Amino acid sequence: MQTVVQSDRSIVLSDGARLAYTLHVPRPGAPPVRKGGRLVLIHSLALDRTVWDEVVAALGDEAEILTYDCRGHGRSDRRGSDPAGSPAHTPARWGAFTADSFARDLAELLDWVGWQKAAIVGCSMGGSVALAFAGLFPARTAALGLIDTTAWYGPDAAAQFRQRAEAARAKGLSGMIDFQLTRWFSDAFRSAHPDVLQRLSAVYVANDFDCYASSCALLGDADLRAHLPALRMPVGIVVGEEDYATPIEMARQLHAAITHSTLTVLPKARHLTPVERPDAIAEMLRGLLGKT
Repeated sequence: MQTVVQSDRSIVLSDGARLAYTLHVPRPGAPPVRKGGRLVLIHSLALDRTVWDEVVAALGDEAEILTYDCRGHGRSDRRGSDPAGSPAHTPARWGAFTADSFARDLAELLDWVGWQKAAIVGCSMGGSVALAFAGLFPARTAALGLIDTTAWYGPDAAAQFRQRAEAARAKGLSGMIDFQLTRWFSDAFRSAHPDVLQRLSAVYVANDFDCYASSCALLGDADLRAHLPALRMPVGIVVGEEDYATPIEMARQLHAAITHSTLTVLPKARHLTPVERPDAIAEMLRGLLGKT
């Protein structure tokens, strides 16, 4: 079933940054969404909320779903995006990008749409934001979905992610896209879905470089391991079998550290499983919502 989509909405946050979001609500006449059926989906680095489109379609009328573009991404504010030409919307004015600051952005967005509590789900960078949100706002986190992500990229991560940003500066984002596509998707998926590759490539290369570099630093600096033992909400962890950006071992470490979590490994999938395996992700989310 299809949902009614109320699109192209936005909120201006307390620091002046504008977030673009989409609220997906059940179609008129659909059975009422059961209590607690609210779901937030957070995208990965250098992409936008459209990575969730097929997951949203697969869930149909089963939940209210909020997708949004993190600051510096998609249609949300980025460097130079203020129509008046004011420097107020630059990353320097916002301060450093961190998992905690992105989590606080989400808290403001939830206040704006009137949601006190929801299941919070993120992929890759979005998983870092979801983890930070659950740690900072456990009472607002009905359940937690961690997809192709980790709590910590390791002791060399800060330097490695900054080197990645410098490589993008040297080559241009268009010079990085082949590398990204092989990380995101299996060989079979890339061969079968050139339209998806073209669409996501366009989103990637349209990024503002300074925002991309700041987001790389967010991932390199993130260490969310202290939150893991305190998580008491239902937690679902998913990873692609061939994911070498956040390998299976990272997912196993999350699973071992989080009480009552579940771990699902998707065969022959890589890093962007919401795009490569949307039906499997939707099925995991159904189970997660059923526990709220």
